[in-house]
Amino acid sequence: MGSDLIVTRPVLAALTAAAARAAPNEACGLLLGVDILIDEARFCANVASAPRRFFEIDPVALIAAHRAQRSGGAALLGYFHSHPSGSAQPSDEDRRQAGGDGKVWAIVGGNDVQFWRDTPQGFVALSYTVADG
Repeated sequence: MGSDLIVTRPVLAALTAAAARAAPNEACGLLLGVDILIDEARFCANVASAPRRFFEIDPVALIAAHRAQRSGGAALLGYFHSHPSGSAQPSDEDRRQAGGDGKVWAIVGGNDVQFWRDTPQGFVALSYTVADG
């Protein structure tokens, strides 16, 4: 049985670095790539009213990513955020905010990065293979 995703080493490094830089606030951003390959993590401003407890990706960055994808750019495969004092598991707030749209969520807790699929039935853990990038 293969893995659900392929993630490049630079993406994993970018996720943990973004989380460390943003602490004690939550980092957040976009996961870009092709099919099951995530080869770019794009840090975005966290515009949540309480960024130490929640995340909200800057809508300008989100709209720009959708526009770029429509014009042939990298696909928006999902989102990432960090839990500065928590685990890489979806929180109750993550479950409330999830749209069930099938996108990938990467959650960073410390140096742990876990990937999840946001399904209509809830989050499903994804396995991944690390690729050189």
